[in-house]
Amino acid sequence: MPKLPPKDYIQTVSFPDEISLRPIGVVHSPYKERHGTPRQSHLRTVPPDYQPAIATIELFSEMVPESALKDMDGFDRIWVISWLHLNHHWNPTVILPRGPRIRRGTLATRAPHRPNPIGLSALKLLKIEGLVLYVEGIDLLDQTPVLDIKPYVTYCDAFMDAKCGYVHDMESSQELEVDVFGTHRPEVGEG
Repeated sequence: MPKLPPKDYIQTVSFPDEISLRPIGVVHSPYKERHGTPRQSHLRTVPPDYQPAIATIELFSEMVPESALKDMDGFDRIWVISWLHLNHHWNPTVILPRGPRIRRGTLATRAPHRPNPIGLSALKLLKIEGLVLYVEGIDLLDQTPVLDIKPYVTYCDAFMDAKCGYVHDMESSQELEVDVFGTHRPEVGEG
């Protein structure tokens, strides 16, 4: 059979000026305001008595049938892609809540104020009941729209030797977020 020439699909569809998304679900979280809500779903260094919050994600039956969750219960963690709906403005630089009080490029941070306010959370999946996912370590406010859910897969989602720029320096100093844990630096061997 003769080999066909490759097809160039890029030229057949014009680049979108706008993208329209519909939520597939909603977060039911104990966090009702930004202050006191964790800034990450999981941190390596936390006080020994820290208990991550448990929340639920309710999927909308008109968007997602139950069969879409088939085999999801075998995963310990999931990626939740959300729309940070309370963030309407952004700046190209931000000052982080921990570390040196210097401006960093927004795209070099996990700041929620972004050109497109998309959130990414790696949550622990506790159980699934119908179209409700029970998760631990939520870093999202109550009523946050969910855009998608994907399984966390260690062979392609964890790069233990990856460089993390200035974040590595903050982790090395074990500086914790003040508004979540209070002013606390763990002692050697703690945390």
